[in-house]
Amino acid sequence: MSPASPASQPPVAPLAAATTAAPDDPVADAQLAAFAKAIAHPTRVRILRLLAHREARMCSHIVDELPLAQSTVSEHLRILRAAGLVQASESGPRVGYCIVPAVLSQFKHLLDDL
Repeated sequence: MSPASPASQPPVAPLAAATTAAPDDPVADAQLAAFAKAIAHPTRVRILRLLAHREARMCSHIVDELPLAQSTVSEHLRILRAAGLVQASESGPRVGYCIVPAVLSQFKHLLDDL
């Protein structure tokens, strides 16, 4: 059976901040793997860095800072959104993107538990 594509996977639900993952916690393992997969491309790491320095950015602004086509940037943003690391807010025809601090904190917490 092939793994589900990122588009078909629901966003990862945040853990409580005080939770420590047990060494045999399959839910924490799956969450960490989903986050790791989402940032496993240098462009997605770069997008997260760009978003970390501003409250929100339009896709066109991100495209202006990367040597990639708009469709490629949109695909990377879709993967980050599927993992819950980035959220989008629509304002008419424009879409603004920003990091979800609670989910990023959850990712950091899961890494700390390694």
